Amino acid sequence: MREDVENLDIRDVTANWVNAAVLARQIDDRIKALADLSHTPLFFGRLDYLHAPGADQAEGAEGERFYIGRRHVHDAEGDPMVIDWRAPVSQPFYRASTKDPLDVALRRRFGYTAGDLTAYEDEHLSDPAEAATTSKLLQQEIERPRVGPMRDIVATIQPEQDEIVRSGLSGSICVQGGPGTGKTAVGLHRVAYLLYAHRERLARTGTLVIGPNRSFLHYIEQVLPALGELEVKQATVDDLVAHVEIRGTDDAAAAVIKGDARMAEVLRRAVRAHVTLPTEPVVVVRGSRRWRVPAYELEAIVRELLDRDIRYGAAREALPQRIAHAVLVQMERSGEAPDDRVQDAVARNTAVKAAVKAIWPPVDPAKLVLRLLTDADFLAVHADGVLDEDERKKILWARPVRSTKTAKWSAADAVLIDEATDLVQRMHSLGHVVLDEAQDLSPMQYRAVGRRCTTGSATVLGDLAQGTTPWATRSWDEALAHLGKGDAVIEELTAGFRVPADVITYASRLLPHIAPGLTPVASVRENPGFFEVRTTATDAAVIDACAELLRNEGSIGLIAADARVPALTEALAAAGIGHLGPGEETTPDTRLTLVPASLAKGLEYDYVVLDEPRAVVDGEPDERTGLRRLYVALTRAVSGLIVTHTAPLPSQLG
Repeated sequence: MREDVENLDIRDVTANWVNAAVLARQIDDRIKALADLSHTPLFFGRLDYLHAPGADQAEGAEGERFYIGRRHVHDAEGDPMVIDWRAPVSQPFYRASTKDPLDVALRRRFGYTAGDLTAYEDEHLSDPAEAATTSKLLQQEIERPRVGPMRDIVATIQPEQDEIVRSGLSGSICVQGGPGTGKTAVGLHRVAYLLYAHRERLARTGTLVIGPNRSFLHYIEQVLPALGELEVKQATVDDLVAHVEIRGTDDAAAAVIKGDARMAEVLRRAVRAHVTLPTEPVVVVRGSRRWRVPAYELEAIVRELLDRDIRYGAAREALPQRIAHAVLVQMERSGEAPDDRVQDAVARNTAVKAAVKAIWPPVDPAKLVLRLLTDADFLAVHADGVLDEDERKKILWARPVRSTKTAKWSAADAVLIDEATDLVQRMHSLGHVVLDEAQDLSPMQYRAVGRRCTTGSATVLGDLAQGTTPWATRSWDEALAHLGKGDAVIEELTAGFRVPADVITYASRLLPHIAPGLTPVASVRENPGFFEVRTTATDAAVIDACAELLRNEGSIGLIAADARVPALTEALAAAGIGHLGPGEETTPDTRLTLVPASLAKGLEYDYVVLDEPRAVVDGEPDERTGLRRLYVALTRAVSGLIVTHTAPLPSQLG
C-alpha cells in the first residue's frame, strides 16, 4: 500500500503548482500514516460471523470472516485483508459475549511477541456449551512491560470503554476514572474513532488534545500516529493562553481568586466600561451637503449594541456602519438613492471614525488586566459586589509596572488575559477537544478550554481523587458548567487494568480522606503484583531498591518529593545508575526515570520506588492536597511497588 502511494505520478493531474504542492503534501502524509511499526502487528483478532453482516438471517446467508487490526489493509486488487478496528463490523470484537454473541460464531485473539505471531485463543461465542472465561492473551497484553511512550490499546479495549470510544460527535462526555482504568487511552481512541467516522467535518474544524504538562504530552504523543492519525494537535492549557510570557508566580490564595469564575464578571464589566455614551452629534460632510446624526440617535444606537451583548470588538466594528446607515436614511428622505458603496464610504468618514474612537475605543486585553491588577480604585469599581476587599487585596500587585512587556505575569494572569481577549473578539471553535487530567483546572481555565469548542464537543477525562491544586474540581457537574458543556454525559470507569490489586488496595486507604464519595478502583488483573513497604534507617535503601528492580524487565520510576530530587540525583550518580527525567524516552540501557511527585500524574512505569511518603505529603500547601499527591504517586506502577521510608508514614495509610 505504501509503495503504491510512493509510485503515484501526479504530473498530469494537477492544474498548477499550488495544486501540485498540496497534493504532494497529502501524499507525504499518507506515506507517513502507512508506516510499519516493527513491534506492533497489523492485526490482532478475527471474527467469524454466522451470517454475512447486513444480510437477512432468515435467508441463511453464509457467514463471513474478518481480520481486525489497528488500521485498514487491502491487497493489490483493493480487496480488504484487515478491517480497521473502528469500522462497524469490528465492534462485536469488543462487545460480543456468550450471553450476547452478536451473531459471532468465533472470536480469535492473536498473541504477538516483538511483532511475531506466537499464540492464538478462540472463543466460540454462539456455542451454548462454551463457558465464559477470562482471556489469557488479554491479561498478558494488559500486563506486558512498558518501555518507551504510551501505546495504543486497540487489542484490549473493554466493552465499557468501547461504549465511550464510539459515542457520537454531537454530544460531550465526561469520564471519571481512577488510576489504571484506561481513561486517557479511552480519550485518545475516541479521537481516533471520531476522525474515522467524521473525517471531513473534523478536517475542517480541527481536533485538539489538552494535557497537564509537556512530559505527559510527550508520553502520549505516539498513540494517535500509530493508528494512522497525524493531524491531531496537542497542547497544555498554558499553551492555549500564551498571550504573554510567564515569568512570575502567584501564592495559592491569589491563584485561587484569579481562577475563580467570578473574575469573568469583573473582566466583563471592565471591558464594557470603556464605552462612553455620546453627548455630541456627528456631522458628515459629503460634497456640498452636511448630514447630522443627533446625540440622542447615537445614544440609541450605542445602547442597542450594548443590549445585544455581542463581543466588544464586533460591536465596535458594527458602530460605524450603524452611524452610516442613519446618514443613508436621511439621504433617502431627501430624494437621493445611495447604495452600499456610499454607506461604506460614510462609515470611513473622518467624523464617523473620530466618533467611534471616542464612544467605543479599542481595548488591549493585556493592558486591561494589568490595570485591574495594579490600580486598586479601578479594580474596586469593577469588582464591587463580586470580590470583597480582602480578596481584592490578595490579587493586587505590590509594585507598579511600567508596561505589559515588563510585567511578571503568572499562569493565572494569562488565563485572565485570554478571557479578556475573548470578550473583545470571539475565538475560533474546534470540532472536538479532549481535556485530560481535568480535575486540576480552575473555573477560569475551564472557561478558556470551553471557548475552544463552543460549537464543537468535548471529551473530559479525570479523577476527582487526583486533584492536586488548591483550586481542584469539587464535582464534575460544576466543572462542566464552567466548560459550557452542562449537558455532557458523565461516565465512571471503575475496573482497573493497570495497577496491581495489592497496590490499588493499599492506595485506596487514602480515598475516605481525599474523595469520600468515589468508588474505589477494583483491579481486574490476575497477577496481584509485587508490593512491599520498607522501613529503613538510611537513604541508601532507596538506591538499593532501584538497583533491585532494574534486574527485572521493563521501566522503573523513582518517585520522590520535589525537594528530595537533587539529593537523589547525586545518590544515583554515586551508585553509577543512569537515569532520565519525566518525558524522556527510556531505552534498553537506561530504564530508570527520576520523577518529582508534582510531575508523576498520568505517567506509568512497570515498577515504582516511592521515596518518603511523608515528604510527598509535606511538600504541598495543605494535608488534603498532599494526600492526593501521594495517592497519585502510589498508583503509577504496573507490575510492582516498593515504598521506602525513614520518617513515619502518614497515619491515613494505617
